[in-house]
Amino acid sequence: MPTGNDIRRQFIDYFEKRHGHSFVPSSPVVLPEDPSLLFANAGMNQFKDVFLGIGSRSYNRAVNSQKCIRAGGKHNDLEDVGKDTYHHTFFEMLGNWSFGDYFKAKAIEWAWDLLTNVWALPKDRLYVTVFAGDESDGVPPDEEAARLWTQVTDLDPTHVSRWGRKDNFWEMADTGPCGPNSEIHIDLTPDGQGGCLVNRDDPRVIELWNLVFIQFNRDAAGRLMPLPATHVDTGMGFERICAVLQDKTSNYDTDLFEPLFTAISEVTGTGPYAALGQPQDMAYRVIADHIRCLTFALTDGVHCGNEGRNYVLRRILRRAVRYGRQTLGVRQPFFYKLVPAVVDAMGEAFPELCCDSVAVANELREEEESFRRTLDRGIALFEQAACNNEQTIVAQDAFKLHDTYGFPIDLTCLMAQERRIDVDVVGFEQLMAQARQRSQASIVSVAVRSSLETIVQQSDLPDTKFLGYEQVECAVDPSSLLVYRVGNNCGLYKFADRIDTGKPCAVVVDQTVFYAEAGGQVGDTGKILFEDGTDVRIEDTIKVGPVVFHLGQVTTGTLFGGTGSDQDRISGRMVVDCDRRTRIMANHTMTHVMNRALRDQVNPEANQKGSLVDEQKTRFDFSHHQTLSTNEIAAVERQVNEDIKADLCVYAAIVPQEEALKINGLRAVFGEKYPPMVRVVSIGVRTQELLKDPGNEKWRHYSVEFCGGTHLARTGDVQEGFCIVGEEAVAKGVRRITALTGVAALHAKAEGQALLHRIEALGEDDLAEHIAQISTMVNTKTLPVLARQKLQAGLGSLRKKVKSLAKRESKQVAGDVVQAARRIADQAEGLVIVSAVDGADSHTLRTAMDVVKKIKPDAALLLGAVSGQKIAFIAAVPKELINKGLHAGDWVKEVAHVAGGGGGGKPDMAQAGGRDPKKLEAALKVAREYAKGKVQSSGG
Repeated sequence: MPTGNDIRRQFIDYFEKRHGHSFVPSSPVVLPEDPSLLFANAGMNQFKDVFLGIGSRSYNRAVNSQKCIRAGGKHNDLEDVGKDTYHHTFFEMLGNWSFGDYFKAKAIEWAWDLLTNVWALPKDRLYVTVFAGDESDGVPPDEEAARLWTQVTDLDPTHVSRWGRKDNFWEMADTGPCGPNSEIHIDLTPDGQGGCLVNRDDPRVIELWNLVFIQFNRDAAGRLMPLPATHVDTGMGFERICAVLQDKTSNYDTDLFEPLFTAISEVTGTGPYAALGQPQDMAYRVIADHIRCLTFALTDGVHCGNEGRNYVLRRILRRAVRYGRQTLGVRQPFFYKLVPAVVDAMGEAFPELCCDSVAVANELREEEESFRRTLDRGIALFEQAACNNEQTIVAQDAFKLHDTYGFPIDLTCLMAQERRIDVDVVGFEQLMAQARQRSQASIVSVAVRSSLETIVQQSDLPDTKFLGYEQVECAVDPSSLLVYRVGNNCGLYKFADRIDTGKPCAVVVDQTVFYAEAGGQVGDTGKILFEDGTDVRIEDTIKVGPVVFHLGQVTTGTLFGGTGSDQDRISGRMVVDCDRRTRIMANHTMTHVMNRALRDQVNPEANQKGSLVDEQKTRFDFSHHQTLSTNEIAAVERQVNEDIKADLCVYAAIVPQEEALKINGLRAVFGEKYPPMVRVVSIGVRTQELLKDPGNEKWRHYSVEFCGGTHLARTGDVQEGFCIVGEEAVAKGVRRITALTGVAALHAKAEGQALLHRIEALGEDDLAEHIAQISTMVNTKTLPVLARQKLQAGLGSLRKKVKSLAKRESKQVAGDVVQAARRIADQAEGLVIVSAVDGADSHTLRTAMDVVKKIKPDAALLLGAVSGQKIAFIAAVPKELINKGLHAGDWVKEVAHVAGGGGGGKPDMAQAGGRDPKKLEAALKVAREYAKGKVQSSGG
């Protein structure tokens, strides 16, 4: 019996030594040149540029075994790993390629030769599929491939079947190279009679090898044009062919996994694989697969982390560790100890594994130890959450498991699935979005701010004068310019004489027009332009004490600062990104207006608890004990928009804090420390008037606040209006409103109105499909809260309508089917009844059978009906006719084959399906002849 290493070597040698292919080592599991891929997921990935016609190679034939990971993005098998015996996150793909050299004939001939002569697979158990053509694309059937299978091989011609675009037409993307493919399947059923199960998702009849013939190019208009050069791209699952050649029913029973299972048993102290119960065996498969995946990924330079592919790896590790702890009962770190077993098993084929296995194991150990510190508490929380609500894990508990205990949502969903309960994933995603916003707002304060505080403490830096209330540009005094570079530790700034192009920097000058992050308003962005051509892009602005730091990157030239050399003192100017600043000002001004509207319309005692104002939105937290009603939200929106229409003037003045605090209705953030001289922003009334008569009761009806931020000159500058897009609780007694202004508000309103119009215009046709589409948009688009509520109410009414229509239609259809069945029984003669049932489907066909059987209990029955794009068949045979040789299972199998399908069942009752509705009558004709032959041959 060949080993896995033997099989891999035999495949490569066959094409390299016999047929002149160049062996090309596997690419890493991440291809830096192809950012569209999360991981390499097929052998052709590294040759993609050749197929696209934008690259070339020094060879025109290639062969290899490609390392692949399918655990994220379009191809994601993670959730299935362990549950069955053939899914993997990491696998090898054996492949051979032709770049404008040989084509279908050689690809087919060599594939057949390798499988049947070199590997001696039984020819009578191999089946082939070819492309049946597609009228919508104008592509004819691949008769060339079908003919070649019978000309250059000795495959049984009846073992060739034709399939549509879904199964037998390969496309790289929506546009680009594509073509028909031919798949080779093997029948592993005990009796070797599984040909009818090809492409039926039956694990006993599986695809071994896919031969893709790239001969077309799909243009932007969707048209297929012949390529000037044709290519071959084949792929065969290594683990799958190993199982077949080693006569195993499971990929995990091959010698590829035996050493890993032995290592797992030794490291965990549990019994051997396949001698345990089902949960333990599943844990073994998960752990073995995941250690292979992570060892290869980390070896190729990917790391566990919080984003993208890095987060995928972290999820995989935590899934494996959880199975080890919860299913195998392992309380100490164990996963990293399995790395040597992977290296020993696969290092010969992939020598890169041997280079840095210690570092790989160390990273896995650190990740595992970090996760284990919270694992047991997380499991306890899950159990508690499951007990609190037996039907659903609520969003808050799922988020806490993620945020506090490191449980990815898919791990929580998996644990819930094991308990047969649901998880509020939609609510979880909303909480995650909020957390990301909070995280972004605090990034500067954690890593960067501490190093800048050290600079301010240890240096004699001048206070920075802010000029940005009146202007958006100002000159840079080169004598005051100081620059800082990022040190060896990420986020830590150090003084520098010069910073070159492409490098991050922090700039300090004695005056600025850039607003520094404060009071919930984000920092400005823009540019610093120097006369020598040096440009600095400013990406954030923060203030530490009295000093403003401009954080960014040198985009052109070299930035000098602090050297004292006259030649380095180049003049320049600072320029704020005015469009962004204007959007921020609009949101900030409307935050003040909304604050006043909340007190007027919702709660006179509401106090600000926090805010975030950026160019996209305003987010405002305030004290309030309950959800805002629809009427309250509408009233707040209405008042804000009325203030916009009133085009109120926005005033600002710096006054003594002691005097300002006397103004009736003035708002300040509780707990905030304000200087002796404070800036008061008032809307609709001059600050001087407020100070003349500070106790006047009417001032309570104006927006008057302490604020150092930038604002619009008038409320009317918002123009397109204001709308609330979110209202939620963030803590006990604290609510949060998220709102949009200007163009963003206009767009959100238009989106909501368009969806409302779409709901109103819906008829009864395809209602369920439209509801699903609109529901998805309601859940994913940024919409006004009021519009969302109307949409949800409208969708609720439509869902009730769908149920009512379906119930009515179901009753009508069932009644029609019963009547049709009665007619069939009344008109039938003899012991065999074969008929189509008009109007029936796969569900109501059984009802029709029951009706006919009741009227004709002694007859053999076979009924068929078109159900969607397929045919459903059902057969029933009484005992007397079974004894004469007519078996229902054999009968439907024979009939379904005519319609391109299959099925079976017991002698007295069986069901089957067909793939071609046009073949219904032909299939029923065969049914009559088959049954007639059986009954007559027995003397019936």
